[in-house]
Amino acid sequence: MTANEDQEMELEALRSIYEGDECFKELSPVSFQLRIGDLEDSKAFILDIAWPETYPESGPQISLDGFFNNRIATETKQLILSKLEEQVEANLGDAMTYTLFEWAKENQEALMENHQPSVTAVTVTSSGEATANATEGKKKERKEQLTKAQKRKLVNRTDNKGELPRGWNWIDVIKEVQLKFFSHVFPVVTTNIQHLSKTGGKDDD
Repeated sequence: MTANEDQEMELEALRSIYEGDECFKELSPVSFQLRIGDLEDSKAFILDIAWPETYPESGPQISLDGFFNNRIATETKQLILSKLEEQVEANLGDAMTYTLFEWAKENQEALMENHQPSVTAVTVTSSGEATANATEGKKKERKEQLTKAQKRKLVNRTDNKGELPRGWNWIDVIKEVQLKFFSHVFPVVTTNIQHLSKTGGKDDD
């Protein structure tokens, strides 16, 4: 049986085995792709296998160059490829694409053991560091503290729901604008207004 005939038989077998499997893709009659792990799995990766003309007498081309694998460290990729090459050597001369795919699935945890996804870096740190980060975040969000006098004024102005009535500070704003206007146009009058506001308009004894 020629290499091409072997490939045709293996192709039919792969199509039958992975029919309806969304993790499997037939890129061409001699190149295939399988996602190892669920999409939500931070340790998932996509494995590409392509057959040269002399396959299976010679090993297939194995790749982890897909965009999906960009988040995986180079060292981890090299480890996966070296382990798969060992399986290739052990299966030379036989149809091995299914064998390689299934071996990768069964050994996913071990192959990705040292993988540290950047998006979940906080969750994989020690509990002490996570607590420190959370504490730091709280410190940044801390609001300006009010004095006791300011709190009393705020309570007196709030309604039964603890909310300030609409326009509660309008009078203060208007007073400030008026004083600025009068101080510029009528400085003497402004001085008298400020004096009356402090004394409440009562005559001195």
